[in-house]
Amino acid sequence: MENLYLILVIVLAILACGDLIVGVSNDAVNFLNSAVGSKAISLRTIMILAGLGVAFGALFSSGLMEVARKGIFNPGEFYFDEIMLIFTAVMLTDILLLDFFNTIGMPTSTTVSIVFELLGAAVFMSLIKISSTTGDISDLLNYINTTKAIQIILGIVLSVIVALSIGALVQWISRLFLTYEFEKNAKWVSALFSGIALSAITYFILMKGIKGTPYAGLKFDLIGGMKIKDFIELEVLKVSIINFIFWCTLSFGLIHFFKVNIYKVIIGIGTFALALAFAGNDLVNFIGVPIAAYQSYEAWVLSGSLASEFSMGVLASKVPTPTAFLILSGLIMVLTLWLSSKARKVMKTELDLSNQGYVKERFQPSIFSKILVKFFQSLSDVLTSILPDQVNKKIEFQFSGSTAHSKMLNNPDSPSFDMLRASVNLTVAAILISIATSYKLPLSTTYVTFMVAMGTSLADKAWGRDSAVYRVSGVINVILGWFLTAITAFLVSGIIVSLIHIGGVQAIAIILFIILVIIGKNFIKHRNEEVEIDKDKILKAESKSMQGVMDESSGNIIKFFKRVDVIYGLLIEGLSKHKLKSLKKGKKNIKRLEGEIEDLRENIFYFIKNLEEPSLSASNFYIVLLSYIEDLANDLDYIISKSYKHIDNDHQKLKLSQIRDLKEIHDFTKSIFKDSMETFDNNSISDIDLILKKRNEIKGKIQEKINSQIELTRKVETSPKNTTLYFNILLKSKDIYKIKVNLIEEFYNSYKQINNL
Repeated sequence: MENLYLILVIVLAILACGDLIVGVSNDAVNFLNSAVGSKAISLRTIMILAGLGVAFGALFSSGLMEVARKGIFNPGEFYFDEIMLIFTAVMLTDILLLDFFNTIGMPTSTTVSIVFELLGAAVFMSLIKISSTTGDISDLLNYINTTKAIQIILGIVLSVIVALSIGALVQWISRLFLTYEFEKNAKWVSALFSGIALSAITYFILMKGIKGTPYAGLKFDLIGGMKIKDFIELEVLKVSIINFIFWCTLSFGLIHFFKVNIYKVIIGIGTFALALAFAGNDLVNFIGVPIAAYQSYEAWVLSGSLASEFSMGVLASKVPTPTAFLILSGLIMVLTLWLSSKARKVMKTELDLSNQGYVKERFQPSIFSKILVKFFQSLSDVLTSILPDQVNKKIEFQFSGSTAHSKMLNNPDSPSFDMLRASVNLTVAAILISIATSYKLPLSTTYVTFMVAMGTSLADKAWGRDSAVYRVSGVINVILGWFLTAITAFLVSGIIVSLIHIGGVQAIAIILFIILVIIGKNFIKHRNEEVEIDKDKILKAESKSMQGVMDESSGNIIKFFKRVDVIYGLLIEGLSKHKLKSLKKGKKNIKRLEGEIEDLRENIFYFIKNLEEPSLSASNFYIVLLSYIEDLANDLDYIISKSYKHIDNDHQKLKLSQIRDLKEIHDFTKSIFKDSMETFDNNSISDIDLILKKRNEIKGKIQEKINSQIELTRKVETSPKNTTLYFNILLKSKDIYKIKVNLIEEFYNSYKQINNL
């Protein structure tokens, strides 16, 4: 039996490594987004600073995994065998849940997930115990640390409201006084702002860093014989004043003598600080449970008692985590930070929601988001009407964007927001987490950092009339995802602990296998999507001249024709086999293609703004080209959808002769347009004229098939559904071919025009 529980401890250790990977992938958004979004410093530098912060945070962690040990349940009410089942269920649920959110690119809270997993597993195990003993449901209160659990949950909920409000207020005040021309302010103004920001961040580092080290208990005469941790907590005013004076002086010197952009310094130090806090705070979320399991196993072995008789009251005491475990955890976190592509996917969600300029809106408006936007717009109108005109004009002037800001709005590749907002994000998050730590209030760093970012976005007018309903809907979706995290974590961990209780080792093995399969499939799907998107994605025009636009468009046309051929091939494959699999793949490809086309269409404004020359020809060419591509995609979507419906309803198959005719048309057009793609690829555009001369040949072939089907229908054909589908495909195939030819001709005519041919 001892070997069985040793195996469980090893399994939990392995799960902890996996949990660290999926957890960091999700939580990286907390400390990376401000630096990445502002593009204040290089990505390499950002990752180095974040990596150092994570490493130091892991080392300086107190290692007191209180939430896992006794924060949610009363350990003395459970025996060793029961507690091991709870811990196993929690870790299995956590790795599955976090990987799911990473895969869909949504930020969630590792704190919330672990809290509700522990709660769910403990509640279900308690109910199992109660059902076999007293049967009195009220006994549940004896097993659960309700006071602590409620405190944690309320702290998490309050962090959402407070973070949004404070973030919005501080950003509004900062922008009001510093404006979008903040880098042109007097040196003392920037030094003053830097002093406030860096003193707050430094205090935060002291709270989250030094307090967790063995040095925190040392006493010094310089601070009145007090312990360092006591001095930091009790002498907040002194520490803050010293910090403020030091950083104001240093900032002014850096700005005046060394011409340093102090906002970059704030962002760099702030990124390090939040990464340190993440590792120090959230490390418990990943290794707290396995460590508690390991320490429980040690205590049980030493006791010599039966697993079903050894009470886990030992978990109520404070036992530091071995430093080796913290170092190993920190190493895994740093490596994940550098290598995880899913972290970038989660990060993109927050950056898109806080983007100051153009971005493809991921979320669709909801009724609730529309109501909220209208309400706050009405509230803004009321406040504007109350304030004197002079005050309104002053505010409007202060919030008017600079030339650089306007360029950012007109360029989708610009930073998501400026360095002032990034600095406010980091400073406010640091202050809020420091206050919560000082008062021992539980909170979610994810909720705080995300909601601060949303609050600053709101105050900074990033959510304008063109984007507000989408952005608000996105925030609502993320918050609903957090509630989903809590509910899912509670139920799944409870179900898993029940299954393990019933099925024992076999149940653990089966559940572990299922989870590994799911995670493996998610990984393969994610990797394939990235490769697929990178290799054939239709790119936005970035050139500023007509010639440059022509060169970029030729590459896009090649990619587009290849993808059209693939989709049409999937159509024929699906019809010939009378199976939905190929058509499903075709529908998926079309959906992705239509999404890229929509991106191009939404980019027209920025494309025109970006042109160096006041040339109508480049704009007209780009718009016409886009129109052709969109029409072609619509035709493909139509025949794929019709074919899918035909097969899904199990209508009669197309005849072999009809399939053969479609394949013949496809092969012939493919060979012709292969020649055209080669001319684009080799830049031998003049050869296009030869291709255009063959346009009537394929038109004749398609018309021949149409005439043949008309004659066949009149004399032989008995299936109306079959005939309708075949005619639809033929007619749309004719349109597709015509659009392809027109697209090539448009390109060729524009080419001749700019080259005076």
